[in-house]
Amino acid sequence: MKPGYIKNTLLAFLIFTFASIVLTAAPDPGCDKLLFVKRFTYNSNHYYTEFINSAWMPGGNICILDLKTGNVRELVPQLKDGVFERFDLSFDTIKIVFAWKASAQVGYRIYEINVDGSGLRQLTFPQSDEAELEKKYRVAPHYHHATDDMQPCYLPDGGIAFISTRCQYGILCDGADDLTTTVLYRMDADGKNMQRLSNSSVSEASPVILPDGRIMYTRWEYVDKGAVSVKCLWAMKPDGTSSSEIYGNDISLPPTFIYGRPIPDVPNRYVFLGTPHYPQNGIGTVIRLDTTKNIRTRDPMTYITPDVDIQTEGGFDFKKTEGDWKYDANGKGRLFKDPYPLSENLFLVSHKPAGPKWADPKAYGLYLLNDKSDVTPVYSDPEISCWLPYPLKARKKPPVPLSMKDPYLAGNNQAICMISDVYSGLQDVKRGSIKYIRILEQVPRPWATRRRWDGDCYDQQHATISKDTHLGLKVQHGIVPVEEDGSACFIVPAMANIFMQVLDENYMAVQTERTFVNYMPGEMRSCVGCHETPANVARADDSAIVKKALSRKPSIPGPQPGEKEGRRSLDYVHDVQPVWDTHCIKCHSGKTPKGKLNLSGTLTTLFNVSYENLVPERRKGKNNFDKNLLGPVIGENHPKTGNVEYLPAKSLGSHASILAAMLSKGKVQLQDQAQNARASKLAERHKDINLSKEELLKVTNWIDTNAQFYGTYWGRKNLEYKDHPQFRPYVSFEMATSMTSPIPEEQR
Repeated sequence: MKPGYIKNTLLAFLIFTFASIVLTAAPDPGCDKLLFVKRFTYNSNHYYTEFINSAWMPGGNICILDLKTGNVRELVPQLKDGVFERFDLSFDTIKIVFAWKASAQVGYRIYEINVDGSGLRQLTFPQSDEAELEKKYRVAPHYHHATDDMQPCYLPDGGIAFISTRCQYGILCDGADDLTTTVLYRMDADGKNMQRLSNSSVSEASPVILPDGRIMYTRWEYVDKGAVSVKCLWAMKPDGTSSSEIYGNDISLPPTFIYGRPIPDVPNRYVFLGTPHYPQNGIGTVIRLDTTKNIRTRDPMTYITPDVDIQTEGGFDFKKTEGDWKYDANGKGRLFKDPYPLSENLFLVSHKPAGPKWADPKAYGLYLLNDKSDVTPVYSDPEISCWLPYPLKARKKPPVPLSMKDPYLAGNNQAICMISDVYSGLQDVKRGSIKYIRILEQVPRPWATRRRWDGDCYDQQHATISKDTHLGLKVQHGIVPVEEDGSACFIVPAMANIFMQVLDENYMAVQTERTFVNYMPGEMRSCVGCHETPANVARADDSAIVKKALSRKPSIPGPQPGEKEGRRSLDYVHDVQPVWDTHCIKCHSGKTPKGKLNLSGTLTTLFNVSYENLVPERRKGKNNFDKNLLGPVIGENHPKTGNVEYLPAKSLGSHASILAAMLSKGKVQLQDQAQNARASKLAERHKDINLSKEELLKVTNWIDTNAQFYGTYWGRKNLEYKDHPQFRPYVSFEMATSMTSPIPEEQR
């Protein structure tokens, strides 16, 4: 007999019904009913595309299972011909909010119904331009490509959070631009006053409420990271402020952390599902999380189902009897979804036993899972899968978190960032050497950039930005000063994906923030230095007493030397190529360039000659960046998993670049002695080359921001369009960040 069997069977006793097997799963006498969803198994090609490319298989319902009698009641029989997605139960158990799709060619919408089956009402509706969106942006017949509202969650302030495609962004690593981004929204209880809470470039999912009133959710991101590794757990207040990581921002595998929930009555403990990136419908292995342990390690994770793992980007790994692992893209081992914690050691789950493939439409049922990995059946229907087991039990309503916003800043769509000490977390960086902070933004790619012509895609970039580096457009907002004590206080734009670099006196990046922060309008937030964890966040009222920057007005981001203003696009042809034209192409061009390095601006199919020679090929298993002049630049697609570990100061950018060291006249000393020696020899050979301060900054700024080529998503980029009026335009900051086409559609 397995350990814990007797204990858990006391919590789950057998009841037989004609079409199912039922066991009561009551952690206390008050839980005698379960809510769940009947739905045929999604068969999407990614964890985040259930609403895009799962086959249309209508049927099912939201159901209530009586654990005493075994009776199952369909709550919304009038909607049985559609597809039910996810739901949430009100804290007082009176209402259920859920997402439902009426037919294959319409979006999911959010509805509410009373638990007794009365009062059905629709809360969200198609946008007024829905038909126009479908006509304009549809790529393939399987997806309407307009708006979807899904995964609703009741908020302690009476509102409802949910995810939606209303942001109209495309996934950055999708060359076909078929896949679309979902971000967090909120609305009032009646569906009014809809507000976007995030600006993420790639998808967010599965919002739930924590005991402290914050929203916990899954945030996918890649800012100079592997493109599929970091779908991790974050939290924010119900108004979108104070977003912060819970766990996973530097964990490679599993690629996806989703359906996280807090474990009741145990602070800092959570359960979530680890899943592949593809192909699957959000299924995988159950993991318990203890964030009192070091969140920069794997130590907080305990696999409740240790025989199931995801050890690559796609597919599943199952442990064989003899202890070895077997990879299985078909997912025929046992799999899980929707873990709901009854306690630290007992969970309700949706579960498929070993045998059927992962996408079997009828294979999933409701089970109890204990911390010994044993499962006990609760309910199954041989005709359809069952999902999202949820106790029909009242919960204590969490408090509404206090949030302070400055109305003047909010009116200007701005926020304030306060840093108490940039040296915190910067190992081996001399105090006093950091002089500035460079403020950057990752810009989402709007649907409006949809290409209707061929040839502009490179390495899954629907609108090409770079060659083998990052996939999303970066723009610059300017620099702000850092005080002698390491403090800084400055204005940042709100509703933008902001990340920062700390700079030395030569405006070279010493460290880069490889994640982003969404600041809400009027928000004022503080942090401690670089590479912080949420536990390190400083209290602004304490810091203001001693920190110099907090005793003055916030700085406004401004220009660097040679710039007219701080806000600008980052464009290689405009910024960097003129330096090579002035100083280098006399020797480094033509059929036999010196050092076999051609730095001419001759156009190539998607880039130019100098750029392609400085940015080596990463695809097809090639990776010569560490040996190249440019240095170790991050390729978000190579590798897609990994590339997320913490990197010490000066390990990226100009301070790790032979090219920057060679041109800097001693301003850069590389940590790698062999590379430093090589840079010195090259500098001696090029001793007559004297870049101005402004020219050197153009080069190092480009290197520090990960070697972007284009400064915009807009325009035609393939050389075959060289006679088109919109061929490779150099655009203003405003045009680069515009979510709508800067020219009429027919002229694009």
